Amino acid sequence: MAATESSTGRRGHLPLSTIAREWGRIGAVGFGGPPAHIALLRELVVERRRWIEPRQFENGLTAVNLLPGPASTQLAILTAWRTGGPAGAVVGGLSFVLPGLVLIVGLAALFLGSPPDWIRGAGAGAGAAVAAVAVQAGWTLLRPAWERVTPEGRWRFVVYALAGAAAAAALGPWLVLVLLGCGAAEVARRRLSGGMALAPWPALAVVAATAGTFASLAWVAFKVGALSYGGGFVIVPLMQADAVERYGWMTETEFLNAVALGQVTPGPVVHTVAVVGYAAAGAPGALLAAAVAFAPSFGFVLLGARRFDRFLANADVRRFFDGAAPAAIGAILGSAAPLALALQEGWQWAVLAGAAVSLLLLRRGVVLTLLAAGAVGGFAVLVGAPVAV
Repeated sequence: MAATESSTGRRGHLPLSTIAREWGRIGAVGFGGPPAHIALLRELVVERRRWIEPRQFENGLTAVNLLPGPASTQLAILTAWRTGGPAGAVVGGLSFVLPGLVLIVGLAALFLGSPPDWIRGAGAGAGAAVAAVAVQAGWTLLRPAWERVTPEGRWRFVVYALAGAAAAAALGPWLVLVLLGCGAAEVARRRLSGGMALAPWPALAVVAATAGTFASLAWVAFKVGALSYGGGFVIVPLMQADAVERYGWMTETEFLNAVALGQVTPGPVVHTVAVVGYAAAGAPGALLAAAVAFAPSFGFVLLGARRFDRFLANADVRRFFDGAAPAAIGAILGSAAPLALALQEGWQWAVLAGAAVSLLLLRRGVVLTLLAAGAVGGFAVLVGAPVAV
């Protein structure tokens, strides 16, 4: 039934029904964020079915980590492309994304409507834990990234990380420019005499940011999907500043609920943008936000997969990421500040402290911690604790 991947990287031709079934299964059971998605994809295509050679899988993982946007989604699309060509990439990517998207839009309708008090309490409890999740996510990335940095490059790593953290904590919608600026600075530092030949992404970002042709929701979703280096929690300060402060689509409490929903549902964390879209314009807004946020991932793979070997070998791309990556890690850690400051009830701080102990000291899983925090919040409201709207 299945064609295998040769050592030269030639694509096989799996039936689209097989790709839809297998990638859809991962999209439905992929709780735990990018590490879980990557492990499930590797188990499927490398270890169990042997559709892709291990070297090809690792090279693909390296390539998507150098791209902006959600890396695990791009890896799902890329592995589907290698096993089923362009049609397989579309089918596999959609199958991976849609299960979690359907679930999170349904939950958005529940949490953003007129839910009973215990549901509101559960959302407030889970939302209270989100700042601790951000710290845990940033710390998980920080340690291995620091170990890969050369001794002479560590001072720049610290500077870029601090810039990202400060931007996430204080600048909100301007964070993307700081990430791009850190990447460009690293390229410039190494190419002062070489004409400043930058990777194409910063130039494209500036054009997109100044064109003024996107509606507000589409622009927010585009930043999430195409301009957020590091994925995951890097998108949180981008969305929080726009959705809560700039456009007023959501309250602080509703935004924390949205981030928690993105963590406890299967599939990529970028699904959170669908909740923002639902708050802005109902179900059509959720679908628009999701389509815009995920479109760049499909475009990067469909248009660039054949050139990934050259992409990986491009010195400017790697230099850009040397600056953007530590800034993205700093942004993840810095996002904890506005998330914590958004808490409005005293009991939520106790939940946050408990979540920090669970994640950072006891090393419990994110999904389990958020579910426990939600249960505490629901119980607290049932026994009379206040909850903000």
